[in-house]
Amino acid sequence: MSEQAVLGESRPGRGWPRAAALLGVVLATSTSVVQPAVLIAVPLLVLLGAHGLRGVGPVAGVVLAGVVVALGSRDGIWYAERAWAVLLGGGFLALTMAAPAWSLSSRALGAVAGATAVAAVILAVRTDAWASIDSAISVGVRASSEQALSTLSTLSGEGPSPEMSRAMEQLAATQAAVFPAMIGIASMAALGVAWWVRTRLVGEGDQGLAPLREFRFNDHLVWLLIGGLLLLFVQVGDAFARLGSNALVFMAALYMLRGAAVFVFLSGGLSLLGYVLMLVGLIVAAPVFMSMAVLIGVGDTWLDLRSRVRGLTA
Repeated sequence: MSEQAVLGESRPGRGWPRAAALLGVVLATSTSVVQPAVLIAVPLLVLLGAHGLRGVGPVAGVVLAGVVVALGSRDGIWYAERAWAVLLGGGFLALTMAAPAWSLSSRALGAVAGATAVAAVILAVRTDAWASIDSAISVGVRASSEQALSTLSTLSGEGPSPEMSRAMEQLAATQAAVFPAMIGIASMAALGVAWWVRTRLVGEGDQGLAPLREFRFNDHLVWLLIGGLLLLFVQVGDAFARLGSNALVFMAALYMLRGAAVFVFLSGGLSLLGYVLMLVGLIVAAPVFMSMAVLIGVGDTWLDLRSRVRGLTA
Protein backbone atom coordinates (compact mmCIF):
# COMPACT_ATOMS: atom_id res chain seq x y z
CA MET A 1 0.00 0.00 0.00
CA SER A 2 1.57 3.32 -1.02
CA GLU A 3 1.51 6.19 1.43
CA GLN A 4 -0.39 9.20 0.20
CA ALA A 5 -0.96 10.99 3.48
CA VAL A 6 -0.66 14.74 3.40
CA LEU A 7 2.56 15.84 5.06
CA GLY A 8 0.89 18.45 7.20
CA GLU A 9 -1.49 15.98 8.83
CA SER A 10 0.02 16.14 12.28
CA ARG A 11 -1.59 17.04 15.52
CA PRO A 12 -0.89 20.48 17.02
CA GLY A 13 2.20 20.63 19.14
CA ARG A 14 5.87 21.32 18.99
CA GLY A 15 7.61 19.92 15.96
CA TRP A 16 11.21 20.56 16.98
CA PRO A 17 11.64 17.29 18.96
CA ARG A 18 10.93 15.35 15.76
CA ALA A 19 13.51 17.41 13.90
CA ALA A 20 15.99 16.92 16.74
CA ALA A 21 15.44 13.16 16.63
CA LEU A 22 16.06 13.12 12.87
CA LEU A 23 19.19 15.21 13.38
CA GLY A 24 20.36 12.58 15.86
CA VAL A 25 19.81 9.91 13.20
CA VAL A 26 21.86 11.93 10.70
CA LEU A 27 24.74 12.27 13.17
CA ALA A 28 24.58 8.61 14.20
CA THR A 29 24.45 7.12 10.71
CA SER A 30 26.77 9.44 8.78
CA THR A 31 30.20 7.90 8.33
CA SER A 32 33.21 9.71 9.76
CA VAL A 33 34.15 10.81 6.23
CA VAL A 34 30.82 12.27 5.07
CA GLN A 35 29.81 15.66 6.51
CA PRO A 36 26.30 15.52 8.05
CA ALA A 37 25.95 19.29 7.62
CA VAL A 38 26.38 18.94 3.85
CA LEU A 39 23.60 16.33 3.64
CA ILE A 40 21.27 18.85 5.27
CA ALA A 41 22.56 22.14 3.85
CA VAL A 42 22.49 21.29 0.12
CA PRO A 43 18.87 19.99 0.00
CA LEU A 44 17.80 22.91 2.20
CA LEU A 45 19.51 25.34 -0.16
CA VAL A 46 17.74 23.71 -3.12
CA LEU A 47 14.35 23.93 -1.36
CA LEU A 48 14.84 27.56 -0.34
CA GLY A 49 16.04 28.46 -3.82
CA ALA A 50 12.87 26.97 -5.32
CA HIS A 51 10.80 29.08 -2.92
CA GLY A 52 12.54 32.25 -4.06
CA LEU A 53 14.79 33.00 -1.05
CA ARG A 54 12.37 35.65 0.22
CA GLY A 55 12.42 37.04 3.77
CA VAL A 56 15.27 35.46 5.70
CA GLY A 57 16.02 33.26 2.71
CA PRO A 58 18.96 35.28 1.34
CA VAL A 59 20.77 35.23 4.69
CA ALA A 60 20.08 31.52 5.11
CA GLY A 61 21.24 30.90 1.54
CA VAL A 62 24.56 32.65 2.14
CA VAL A 63 25.13 30.74 5.38
CA LEU A 64 24.26 27.41 3.77
CA ALA A 65 26.47 28.08 0.75
CA GLY A 66 29.32 28.93 3.12
CA VAL A 67 28.82 25.66 4.99
CA VAL A 68 28.77 23.65 1.78
CA VAL A 69 31.94 25.25 0.44
CA ALA A 70 33.95 25.47 3.67
CA LEU A 71 33.51 22.04 5.23
CA GLY A 72 36.01 19.30 4.46
CA SER A 73 39.18 19.14 2.42
CA ARG A 74 39.04 19.40 -1.38
CA ASP A 75 39.55 15.73 -2.15
CA GLY A 76 37.49 13.21 -4.10
CA ILE A 77 35.08 12.66 -1.21
CA TRP A 78 34.46 16.43 -0.98
CA TYR A 79 33.14 16.47 -4.53
CA ALA A 80 31.36 13.12 -4.26
CA GLU A 81 29.35 14.01 -1.16
CA ARG A 82 28.25 17.31 -2.67
CA ALA A 83 27.28 15.64 -5.92
CA TRP A 84 25.23 13.12 -3.93
CA ALA A 85 23.61 15.91 -1.91
CA VAL A 86 22.68 17.77 -5.12
CA LEU A 87 21.09 14.63 -6.57
CA LEU A 88 19.28 14.10 -3.28
CA GLY A 89 17.97 17.65 -3.00
CA GLY A 90 17.03 17.84 -6.67
CA GLY A 91 15.14 14.56 -6.53
CA PHE A 92 13.30 15.57 -3.39
CA LEU A 93 12.32 18.92 -4.89
CA ALA A 94 11.11 17.23 -8.09
CA LEU A 95 8.95 14.79 -6.13
CA THR A 96 7.62 17.61 -3.93
CA MET A 97 6.51 19.51 -7.02
CA ALA A 98 5.21 16.48 -8.92
CA ALA A 99 3.50 14.72 -6.00
CA PRO A 100 2.83 17.26 -3.23
CA ALA A 101 0.31 14.93 -1.55
CA TRP A 102 2.96 12.29 -0.89
CA SER A 103 4.20 12.11 2.67
CA LEU A 104 7.69 13.19 3.64
CA SER A 105 8.88 9.60 4.04
CA SER A 106 7.64 8.68 0.55
CA ARG A 107 9.35 11.65 -1.07
CA ALA A 108 12.55 11.16 0.90
CA LEU A 109 12.66 7.47 0.03
CA GLY A 110 12.01 8.28 -3.63
CA ALA A 111 14.77 10.90 -3.62
CA VAL A 112 17.26 8.44 -2.14
CA ALA A 113 16.23 5.79 -4.69
CA GLY A 114 16.58 8.24 -7.56
CA ALA A 115 19.96 9.53 -6.40
CA THR A 116 21.16 5.95 -5.95
CA ALA A 117 20.09 5.02 -9.47
CA VAL A 118 21.88 8.00 -11.03
CA ALA A 119 24.99 7.42 -8.92
CA ALA A 120 24.99 3.72 -9.84
CA VAL A 121 24.93 4.56 -13.56
CA ILE A 122 27.80 7.03 -13.19
CA LEU A 123 29.89 4.66 -11.09
CA ALA A 124 29.20 1.78 -13.48
CA VAL A 125 30.83 3.85 -16.21
CA ARG A 126 33.61 5.15 -13.96
CA THR A 127 34.62 2.04 -12.01
CA ASP A 128 37.81 3.76 -10.89
CA ALA A 129 35.68 6.41 -9.16
CA TRP A 130 33.84 3.77 -7.12
CA ALA A 131 37.13 2.13 -6.13
CA SER A 132 38.50 5.50 -5.00
CA ILE A 133 35.39 6.38 -2.99
CA ASP A 134 35.22 2.94 -1.39
CA SER A 135 38.89 3.07 -0.45
CA ALA A 136 38.65 6.60 0.95
CA ILE A 137 35.60 5.72 3.04
CA SER A 138 37.32 2.61 4.41
CA VAL A 139 40.49 4.53 5.28
CA GLY A 140 38.47 7.28 6.95
CA VAL A 141 36.36 4.88 9.00
CA ARG A 142 39.43 2.97 10.19
CA ALA A 143 41.23 6.22 11.04
CA SER A 144 38.22 7.33 13.08
CA SER A 145 38.21 3.99 14.91
CA GLU A 146 41.90 4.31 15.70
CA GLN A 147 41.33 7.85 16.94
CA ALA A 148 38.53 6.63 19.23
CA LEU A 149 40.83 3.95 20.66
CA SER A 150 43.56 6.53 21.19
CA THR A 151 41.14 8.83 23.01
CA LEU A 152 39.97 6.01 25.25
CA SER A 153 43.58 5.12 26.02
CA THR A 154 44.32 8.73 26.97
CA LEU A 155 41.28 8.95 29.24
CA SER A 156 41.89 5.62 30.95
CA GLY A 157 45.64 6.00 31.22
CA GLU A 158 46.29 2.59 29.71
CA GLY A 159 46.14 0.97 26.30
CA PRO A 160 43.00 -0.75 25.02
CA SER A 161 42.63 -4.46 25.64
CA PRO A 162 43.15 -6.85 22.70
CA GLU A 163 39.45 -7.72 22.84
CA MET A 164 38.43 -4.06 22.53
CA SER A 165 40.89 -3.51 19.69
CA ARG A 166 39.49 -6.47 17.78
CA ALA A 167 35.92 -5.33 18.43
CA MET A 168 36.68 -1.83 17.15
CA GLU A 169 38.43 -3.25 14.07
CA GLN A 170 35.41 -5.44 13.33
CA LEU A 171 33.04 -2.51 13.83
CA ALA A 172 35.10 -0.34 11.48
CA ALA A 173 35.15 -3.10 8.86
CA THR A 174 31.37 -3.49 9.11
CA GLN A 175 30.77 0.25 8.85
CA ALA A 176 33.02 0.44 5.80
CA ALA A 177 31.16 -2.45 4.14
CA VAL A 178 27.67 -1.03 4.66
CA PHE A 179 28.42 2.67 4.29
CA PRO A 180 26.06 3.03 1.27
CA ALA A 181 23.12 1.87 3.42
CA MET A 182 24.19 4.14 6.29
CA ILE A 183 24.43 7.13 3.95
CA GLY A 184 20.99 6.26 2.57
CA ILE A 185 19.51 6.28 6.08
CA ALA A 186 21.32 9.50 6.96
CA SER A 187 20.09 11.07 3.71
CA MET A 188 16.43 10.32 4.45
CA ALA A 189 16.78 11.80 7.92
CA ALA A 190 18.67 14.82 6.52
CA LEU A 191 15.82 15.52 4.09
CA GLY A 192 13.43 15.50 7.05
CA VAL A 193 15.55 18.05 8.91
CA ALA A 194 15.92 20.19 5.79
CA TRP A 195 12.16 20.13 5.16
CA TRP A 196 11.37 21.11 8.76
CA VAL A 197 13.83 24.02 8.65
CA ARG A 198 12.43 25.08 5.28
CA THR A 199 8.85 25.18 6.59
CA ARG A 200 9.99 27.28 9.54
CA LEU A 201 11.95 29.75 7.41
CA VAL A 202 9.17 30.30 4.86
CA GLY A 203 6.55 30.79 7.57
CA GLU A 204 4.55 27.59 7.12
CA GLY A 205 4.55 26.72 10.81
CA ASP A 206 6.18 24.10 12.98
CA GLN A 207 4.38 21.02 11.69
CA GLY A 208 6.45 20.04 8.66
CA LEU A 209 7.08 16.60 10.19
CA ALA A 210 4.27 14.18 10.87
CA PRO A 211 4.37 12.29 14.20
CA LEU A 212 6.24 9.00 14.48
CA ARG A 213 2.97 7.08 14.90
CA GLU A 214 2.08 7.85 11.27
CA PHE A 215 5.34 6.62 9.73
CA ARG A 216 4.98 3.98 7.03
CA PHE A 217 6.15 3.31 3.46
CA ASN A 218 5.22 1.27 0.42
CA ASP A 219 4.51 -2.32 1.47
CA HIS A 220 6.11 -3.72 -1.70
CA LEU A 221 9.52 -2.70 -0.38
CA VAL A 222 9.45 -5.85 1.71
CA TRP A 223 10.77 -7.56 -1.44
CA LEU A 224 13.91 -5.45 -1.19
CA LEU A 225 14.40 -6.84 2.32
CA ILE A 226 13.81 -10.40 1.07
CA GLY A 227 16.12 -9.85 -1.89
CA GLY A 228 18.85 -8.59 0.44
CA LEU A 229 18.54 -11.71 2.58
CA LEU A 230 18.77 -13.95 -0.48
CA LEU A 231 21.83 -12.20 -1.87
CA LEU A 232 23.51 -12.36 1.51
CA PHE A 233 22.98 -16.06 2.08
CA VAL A 234 23.04 -17.54 -1.42
CA GLN A 235 26.80 -16.90 -1.71
CA VAL A 236 27.01 -15.89 -5.37
CA GLY A 237 30.04 -13.64 -4.88
CA ASP A 238 31.40 -10.92 -2.61
CA ALA A 239 29.90 -8.10 -4.66
CA PHE A 240 26.37 -9.55 -4.47
CA ALA A 241 26.81 -10.36 -0.78
CA ARG A 242 27.77 -6.76 -0.11
CA LEU A 243 24.82 -5.52 -2.14
CA GLY A 244 22.55 -7.79 -0.11
CA SER A 245 23.98 -6.68 3.22
CA ASN A 246 23.46 -3.01 2.32
CA ALA A 247 19.87 -3.64 1.21
CA LEU A 248 19.26 -5.58 4.41
CA VAL A 249 20.70 -2.87 6.68
CA PHE A 250 18.78 -0.10 4.94
CA MET A 251 15.43 -1.89 5.00
CA ALA A 252 15.95 -3.18 8.54
CA ALA A 253 16.38 0.41 9.70
CA LEU A 254 13.16 1.46 7.97
CA TYR A 255 11.23 -1.51 9.38
CA MET A 256 12.63 -0.85 12.85
CA LEU A 257 11.25 2.69 12.67
CA ARG A 258 7.94 1.37 11.32
CA GLY A 259 7.76 -1.10 14.20
CA ALA A 260 8.37 1.73 16.66
CA ALA A 261 5.60 3.72 14.97
CA VAL A 262 3.16 0.82 15.38
CA PHE A 263 4.11 0.48 19.05
CA VAL A 264 3.60 4.20 19.71
CA PHE A 265 0.25 4.11 17.89
CA LEU A 266 -1.05 1.07 19.78
CA SER A 267 0.13 2.43 23.13
CA GLY A 268 -1.73 5.69 22.53
CA GLY A 269 1.46 7.73 22.48
CA LEU A 270 4.47 8.03 24.74
CA SER A 271 5.34 10.75 27.20
CA LEU A 272 8.83 12.26 27.40
CA LEU A 273 9.60 9.77 30.17
CA GLY A 274 8.41 6.96 27.91
CA TYR A 275 10.79 7.99 25.16
CA VAL A 276 13.63 8.25 27.68
CA LEU A 277 12.89 4.73 28.94
CA MET A 278 12.78 3.47 25.35
CA LEU A 279 16.18 5.05 24.72
CA VAL A 280 17.59 3.44 27.85
CA GLY A 281 16.20 0.10 26.72
CA LEU A 282 17.90 0.52 23.35
CA ILE A 283 21.20 1.21 25.07
CA VAL A 284 20.95 -1.67 27.54
CA ALA A 285 19.42 -4.30 25.26
CA ALA A 286 19.73 -2.89 21.76
CA PRO A 287 19.69 -6.20 19.82
CA VAL A 288 16.48 -7.36 21.53
CA PHE A 289 14.61 -4.06 21.12
CA MET A 290 15.77 -3.56 17.55
CA SER A 291 14.87 -7.11 16.51
CA MET A 292 11.41 -6.79 18.04
CA ALA A 293 10.83 -3.48 16.27
CA VAL A 294 11.90 -4.94 12.90
CA LEU A 295 9.59 -7.94 13.34
CA ILE A 296 6.65 -5.70 14.25
CA GLY A 297 7.39 -3.47 11.26
CA VAL A 298 7.57 -6.39 8.84
CA GLY A 299 4.39 -7.86 10.31
CA ASP A 300 2.62 -4.53 9.78
CA THR A 301 3.28 -4.94 6.04
CA TRP A 302 0.70 -7.74 5.88
CA LEU A 303 -1.46 -7.07 8.93
CA ASP A 304 -1.74 -3.26 8.65
CA LEU A 305 -2.27 -3.10 12.40
CA ARG A 306 -3.04 0.61 12.61
CA SER A 307 -5.81 0.47 10.00
CA ARG A 308 -7.33 -2.54 11.77
CA VAL A 309 -7.36 -0.70 15.10
CA ARG A 310 -8.86 2.39 13.49
CA GLY A 311 -11.57 0.20 11.95
CA LEU A 312 -12.39 -1.37 15.32
CA THR A 313 -12.60 1.98 17.11
CA ALA A 314 -14.50 3.80 14.35
